[in-house]
Amino acid sequence: MSTPPIGRRGFLQGALGIGALAATGSLAACAPGAPGGSGAPSKLAAPTASASAAKGEITIWNRSGDLFKVFDAAIGEFRKAYPNVKVNHQAVDIDAKLANTLISGTDVPDGSFWDDAKIGGQAEHLFDLTDLIAPYRDQTSPYKLSVNTVDGKIYGVPWDLDPGLLWYREDILESAGVDPASLATYDDLLTASRTIKEKDPKTKPIHLEKTPFLSQLWLEMMANQQGTSLTDAQGKLRLDSAEYRRIFGWIQSAVKDGLVTHAPYLEPADVNTLDSGQQVFVPWAIWWSFAPQQLLKATKGKWRAAPLPAWTPGGARSGAMGGSSFVIPAKAKNPELAWLLYEFLCFKEPGYTAVYGPNDVYPGGLSTSIPSYTPALDPAKPLFQPIEALGGQDLWKVAVEAAATIPAAAPIPWWWAQSVDYLGDNVQRLIEGKMSPDQVITESGEKIQRNLIDRS
Repeated sequence: MSTPPIGRRGFLQGALGIGALAATGSLAACAPGAPGGSGAPSKLAAPTASASAAKGEITIWNRSGDLFKVFDAAIGEFRKAYPNVKVNHQAVDIDAKLANTLISGTDVPDGSFWDDAKIGGQAEHLFDLTDLIAPYRDQTSPYKLSVNTVDGKIYGVPWDLDPGLLWYREDILESAGVDPASLATYDDLLTASRTIKEKDPKTKPIHLEKTPFLSQLWLEMMANQQGTSLTDAQGKLRLDSAEYRRIFGWIQSAVKDGLVTHAPYLEPADVNTLDSGQQVFVPWAIWWSFAPQQLLKATKGKWRAAPLPAWTPGGARSGAMGGSSFVIPAKAKNPELAWLLYEFLCFKEPGYTAVYGPNDVYPGGLSTSIPSYTPALDPAKPLFQPIEALGGQDLWKVAVEAAATIPAAAPIPWWWAQSVDYLGDNVQRLIEGKMSPDQVITESGEKIQRNLIDRS
């Protein structure tokens, strides 16, 4: 597969909406449970008109860049199915504009792409879509349902699923006599890394992220694997737990044994060590597939993907890292028509095939995520093609099978991004050997509780 070049920052925003996660105090006041968060959400009913009878005009916001072009082409298929619905598809800086627009209630779109981590904090300004999602609920990833749910109500139309995978250098593992199938647990990964380092002392096989935000997002992927998250459904902190201690202890062991390359995601220092053979394992979301397709030169074609190791024998082999959905503002002019569009793109054929299948932007298909709607996830019927930059590997099959193991999660708290100043920063100190697991848990937990939770 050939992927057109896109900027790293633009790609990240498309994959997980980094900028939109930076919640502010003024926005926090609109979160359920936060001061002033008393608005009653509106429930949207299903349209009764047939496709031929549906008529009107909607304005839809998406981020600019390649994903905008992908959705623009898919919306073309929607127009064929609903010929009397006019769609004004606009490229907007959603991170900067959407939240304030929802709060002001002025010139709101009829629907918008948005990050899962933002939806809970703005639920009172969005339509309650619970009844509309009901027919698809049993066929949608439990994880995506859970992160779009606030107080038992669903506020986002689940779109993508970003399963965590273990990316590895096939040639180096083969040279070291390490069978990828033997990497069943994270302890196995440490053992394999020691074996590789013994054969080539210059290697520091495991990538650990140097950016606080991404390291916390990565941490939550690891926690999700174990069926937990930073807070429970009631917003109570779960950081002081066996699951998080297991992750922090593993990080500490990897660091003490000299098995870690501590580098910022796909910045030059990271790319250089990936291409030099210093890094051998990258436990990361499916969207890391961007790296071998676009950034890696010397090692293009040598990387492969496998399910993540499990934290305990027989445990889940994947967790979710990032993700986006679609929302319909409570003050939208034509919300029923917006629902028809999102229903088509997420739950209907040829909608989801138009999004993920081969198109003018991605000739081999969109391979940086997979649908969250399980009927679209047939391992034998890939929506995107095998990837040349992964040696022709069928990434679709690997990702779909890994995604099936992702546990459900709790709704993401509105203050999640602000907690990076405490937890994300302390994860960095743990990797640098400046804090112990107990210190990370105690100090981060106290500051999050005092400065974020108690103040809401």
